[in-house]
Parts: sequence; C-alpha cells; structure tokens
Amino acid sequence: MKKWLCLFSVFFCLSMPAKASDLTQFDFPLLLGDWYWFSPDQQEAEGVDNQYKAINISFNSDYRFNVKLLKRDGTVEEANGFYDLDESTLVLNDDQGEAQHHEYKLNHNQLMLRGARFTKILPNNLSGAWYSDVIQGHDVDDEVAELALMLRPDFLFSVRISGTEGQTVTHRGVYFLEDDHLVLIYRGGQQDSQFELDADTLTLTDNQFGMEAVLKRQQTP
Repeated sequence: MKKWLCLFSVFFCLSMPAKASDLTQFDFPLLLGDWYWFSPDQQEAEGVDNQYKAINISFNSDYRFNVKLLKRDGTVEEANGFYDLDESTLVLNDDQGEAQHHEYKLNHNQLMLRGARFTKILPNNLSGAWYSDVIQGHDVDDEVAELALMLRPDFLFSVRISGTEGQTVTHRGVYFLEDDHLVLIYRGGQQDSQFELDADTLTLTDNQFGMEAVLKRQQTP
C-alpha cells in the first residue's frame, strides 16, 4: 500500500534532463505559450489601436518572444526579440534595439497587457478526458490499475491514479506546453513529461526513468 501511494510522486515528480529541468524551474511558467487578442469588434479592449484586427504573442522558455499583428487591410507586422519580467512589468526588447515596458496581469489562461485581454490558446487537440491503456516501467507498482487525466482547454487539469484495491490519489492544478513537453503544476510540485499525440492516443514518457503511459481519449456519446 505504501509503495502504491508513492507512485504519484514517482510518476509526477520525476525531472527530465536538460530542457525539461529548465521548464520546471522557470520563474513565470504561466506566461509560456501562444496568446491571442482579437479586435474590439469581437471583445472589449481599451487602449488598443483599432488598426489591428488580431494580435498573437508567443513566449518561450529561452526568453524569446514573437509578436504578429494582423492589420485590418490584411497585412501582417511581425517582431522578435527577448523579454524580461517581474511580478508587475513585462519588458519586450526587439531585435531592432527598441524596448517597451508594459504593466501586466497574468493567470493560467488570461493575460492583461496595456488594457487588452489576451487568451492563451491550446495549440493542438490535447484537451479532453484520457484514460490509461498501458502503464509500464520498472518504477510502476503492480497494484496500479488506472491513470485518468483530464486536460481542459483553459489549461486546468485533474489527474487520478487508481489502485487494484480501490485506492485513489487525485491532484488538480494548471498545465502548460512547450514543444513536446507537457508540464503539470499542482500543489506541492511540478511534473514535466514528453508527450506524443496520435489521433485519440496520448503517450507520456520519462526517458530518464524508463516510464511510459499510453492513454486513450474518452469518446463522448
């Protein structure tokens, strides 16, 4: 029983080498990802120049950013550079040497920047309810029966591990993505796994510990 209860720590507290280790130590992980603002024709946003129809900003863990601005005439402006931030100010330093300082507010899927509300968009079809088909690896206890993972499109998740005798461990939190990494942030820790999505099959792996979980999407009636 004690060994089974430790599986959550094994499966969700293992750190990956190199990049994954950096992700779990990133100071502002909720900022990472693709953020979109759409013109006031579709939602209210004070302080935004009406010449733009949509804006996309991407933030990476190497402190690089990319911004694309879709103008109403159909043309696109684009800028790249480095960013820095603290608890209240985001600084964008573009590759042309110009710096912009913006006050911001941030949560798991909303970014307020200069009065505009940006929404983080899930870049692939990961959202949904996933149930384990196979859990294998030398650190997996034989008493583990099922892993259930719910990924919501607003970047909230819940995970439940069930044992063969009816025991369960459940955690909830927020998640973010970068490349092929899925990072779960929950009370007491973070877990970074590499993922592969193939239609309705989601595979989570930890190469350092030789652990793999193959999950199937629950089909809605």
